[in-house]
Amino acid sequence: MGQRDPGRLVGCELCMQDGGLLVHRGVKLRVIRATEPEHPAFYRVVWNDHVAEWTDLPPADRSHLMQAVAKVETVLREHLQPTKVNLASLGNVVPHLHWHVIARFDWDGRWPAPVWAPLRESVPDAEARLAVPLSALDRLVAEAVRELDLATSL
Repeated sequence: MGQRDPGRLVGCELCMQDGGLLVHRGVKLRVIRATEPEHPAFYRVVWNDHVAEWTDLPPADRSHLMQAVAKVETVLREHLQPTKVNLASLGNVVPHLHWHVIARFDWDGRWPAPVWAPLRESVPDAEARLAVPLSALDRLVAEAVRELDLATSL
């Protein structure tokens, strides 16, 4: 790939940029919202330092990361009541540790297939179908993860 800076790998997309609309940045991780019109409640929890695999992290950091994923999932479930929440950590295209947290609905154009499957039909105004506006959802996600950051820094 590229040269390594402390904690970053030059040429790694998620080392060089946020990877979407930044919702929260902590010392260890950040949460972004992907700009996916067909799946408006699509978040990524991204480890700030460059590591490729979950097991590259020490156990305490693994726990912190998964607690952040759980916080994002909890906000989506409580405020949107999705049909299902998809969690995925693939990293095949971008080998930088990140988790996808995606609220899925039976009305989405790929349901019940994965979000990466071919689109069956486009759903006009998918964002408008959400029970909470995205700006409010972003604030709720940020607050939940910020609380986790504060609790782990004590």
